Order: sequence, then C-alpha cells, then structure tokens
Amino acid sequence: MGESNESRERLISCAKAEFLRVGYQKASLRHICTEAGLTTGAVYFMFGDKNGLFGAVVEKPLSELFALLGQHIAEEKEEDMSAYTHIKGDHDAFAQEIVELLYENYDEMMILLDKSQGSEYENLPDRIIAMLDECYGVVAQRFAKSRGRRVNEYMLHYMSHIQVESIIHLLTHERDKQKAVENIKPVFDMLVSSFVEYVLE
Repeated sequence: MGESNESRERLISCAKAEFLRVGYQKASLRHICTEAGLTTGAVYFMFGDKNGLFGAVVEKPLSELFALLGQHIAEEKEEDMSAYTHIKGDHDAFAQEIVELLYENYDEMMILLDKSQGSEYENLPDRIIAMLDECYGVVAQRFAKSRGRRVNEYMLHYMSHIQVESIIHLLTHERDKQKAVENIKPVFDMLVSSFVEYVLE
C-alpha cells in the first residue's frame, strides 16, 4: 500500500510540473511517467486517463475553493437586505480567506486558469460566474423588493464577471500573497458598493 501511494504521489508531482510547463493538451503521459520512474500503465491503472491525472493534481484545491465560495454564498443569501448599508471593509475577512486559499495552491490555480484547455476543467471561470450569478440574483431580488425597484440583470451578470476577472488579474499579476490581500480588499469594497448602486433600476 505504501509503495502504491508513493507511486501515486510521484505521478501527481511529475504531472503537476508537466501541466505547468506545457499545459494539459501538450502534456505527455510518457514524459510524466518517465520522470516518475513508472510505466504509462500506472496512469491508466491509478487515474483512468490523462484527464483523471489532471483532476488528481487540481481537484483538492478546487474543492476547497468551491467550499469557501459555497460558504460565502450561503452567508450572503442570509443577509438581511432590507436595511443593508455597505461599510468599507465589511468583506475584508472573505478577501483574506480567498487569497490565503488561492496562494497556498498557487501552482494548481495557475494550471486551472491558464493550462487546462482540453480538459474537463477548462471552463472554471464560467462555472464560478454561474455560482455568483445564482447567489447575487437571490440577494438582488430581495434587495430590489425591499426598495420597490427592479433588478438590472445585465449589471448583475456584469458584476459577477468583474469579480472573477479581478481575482484572475490578481493571480496573474501579483505573486506576493500579502500584497495580493492588500490589493484585493479595496477592489472588493468597490465591487460591493457598485453592486448596491447599480444592480437596481
């Protein structure tokens, strides 16, 4: 059992390096297995195929990301919007949490964002945008109802895109985790205040 686990971890480690270097589509199972000191049959036995091996590299941090987003979404849905007033910094804790998670798994996140074309994970930003749309749709409808107004659906969807793109920009342009935290906090403040101002018509 120990040898099997060691072989599995070697394959995952070598696959991670290969996916970072050339991306999913150009990654060579033969090269990965040579680096791991194993045959390609080991990949098919342990992971099913290249996509399964890719999943083994990214699935744990991705599951943690979705769990964090799910928790945040659940909290947002419970927010009493009838008397909501945005206070600067009220999303700082979430900003800290998400940056901690993303930067602890920086290589895996960069693989997902930039190296996943051709895999089942290539549409990750769209999946997250869809999650945010669903959450913010519920929140916005309650917000609109409490003020006797309507939701601007275009702006709602646009805000979800901007939030995801702001995180992608952060990851691709700032390698220092602490600077990333400080950079994203005012962005989140801007997004929340814009949500309050622009999603109703």
